[in-house]
Amino acid sequence: MTDRELLDELALEADLNLRRHVGEASEWQAHDLVPWDDGRNFAFLGGTDWSAEQSTLSDTARLALTVSVLVADNLPAYHRELARHLGHVGAWWRWVGRWTAEENRHAIVLRDYLILTRAVDPVELERIRMAHMTRGFVVEPMHLIDWLADCAFAEAAATIRHRNTAALDENEIVTAISTRIARDDELQTVFYANLIGAAFDLAPDQTMRAVADRVHGFRVPEVELPGGGDATAELAAAGIYLPERAPELVFGPLLEQWNVFGRTDLGETGAAARDELVRIREFSSAR
Repeated sequence: MTDRELLDELALEADLNLRRHVGEASEWQAHDLVPWDDGRNFAFLGGTDWSAEQSTLSDTARLALTVSVLVADNLPAYHRELARHLGHVGAWWRWVGRWTAEENRHAIVLRDYLILTRAVDPVELERIRMAHMTRGFVVEPMHLIDWLADCAFAEAAATIRHRNTAALDENEIVTAISTRIARDDELQTVFYANLIGAAFDLAPDQTMRAVADRVHGFRVPEVELPGGGDATAELAAAGIYLPERAPELVFGPLLEQWNVFGRTDLGETGAAARDELVRIREFSSAR
């Protein structure tokens, strides 16, 4: 099926899942999670500029929140890619708007918290933000199902990262912020996963091929850290997100939800694609 045909055929499913998403999402306010009484002016307004001893966060928490805010800051580029793949009409377009609004809220609460509590150097963070957004985010050309699968995996990985940040038990506010963001990511994962489930019913071979391709090609967003560190490697070393556990924690649960290994409606192409995913099942079972 062409992308246009799939957009049309899946439009009702997108609408139903958008309605479900909005109904299940808990409303929360970014300003409620920022300790405004702790704030003070920087030198430009007669206060004191940042210095390292002002930060009270552990290195791991500071790393996790810095990566999260830099990823969220690149929202315009993600929005552009999402809109390019999902079109500008109906439920698809409303989902683009809803997803963008939720992700923007993540950026707002993270940046406000980090700057107000002086957890990070605001000048360095701003310079990295400028460079990160200037580079932007551009994905390889994908068909619709590939894009939906990639989004499902990306949101599942983000959920894990934020759940692990909350589990650090750094302080009540960091835990609350990370838990709220993780819940949003979790519900976003459900949206994309349900659309892939519907795509399997429409075009099982095509969808299996797309899922296999995205498992092989999946990468979390790359972020350059202060000092030039590699975010993926440092998050792994800190135990916040380990790429080697993606088969178990990211891919495995979704492949099970889609009944990838139990489907009986596959042709030769779909069966060949599924064979490429057997190692994911074996890896998950071994864990």
